[in-house]
Amino acid sequence: MDDLTGFQRDLLYVIGSFDEESPPHGLAIKDEIEKGYSGEINHGRLYPNLDSLREMGLIEKGTIDKRTNSYELSQRGRRELETRREWESELVDLNTA
Repeated sequence: MDDLTGFQRDLLYVIGSFDEESPPHGLAIKDEIEKGYSGEINHGRLYPNLDSLREMGLIEKGTIDKRTNSYELSQRGRRELETRREWESELVDLNTA
């Protein structure tokens, strides 16, 4: 995860926040991530980053219909997020002691 940008890491968290039974499509991801960002996320930023995450094996891309793709965490992506959260928790716990 250390080779990801902050935006890519946030995308993983957003994708992981959706129900596994109905993986999100690109616009749902866009809507959700914009809640944590001060400006609009354009398609030219969103989709190339989703493609990069897929190429890294962190997410899987499916098809909802001819025009709509779905995205979900791969097993590797889920493991990477869990490892990252454990590390973040350790850091926060150390700083609050």
